[in-house]
Amino acid sequence: MDKNTKELLYKALGLALVVKDEFSKEFDEVIKEAKLSKEEIKKATHEAKDRAKEQKETFEQTLKEKVKSIVNELGLATKKDIQELKDLIKQKNF
Repeated sequence: MDKNTKELLYKALGLALVVKDEFSKEFDEVIKEAKLSKEEIKKATHEAKDRAKEQKETFEQTLKEKVKSIVNELGLATKKDIQELKDLIKQKNF
């Protein structure tokens, strides 16, 4: 192998090593960002679930209160009212 060919081969090998190192650094950075994004997605999903649960509980409580209010406005008998009547009937029958 002549001197120029060896020199060209060594330069190509050196360039390949530099490119490999740079690619490796970039690849590591992309992987690091992907992991960070994955963690951020998990955190955001968890927070969204928590907010949804809280909103559901608030909605259910508001709905219960509204139904109670409507029942009271309409003068409908509640379970408690019916039970009291049953108890009263039992007392009078004995």
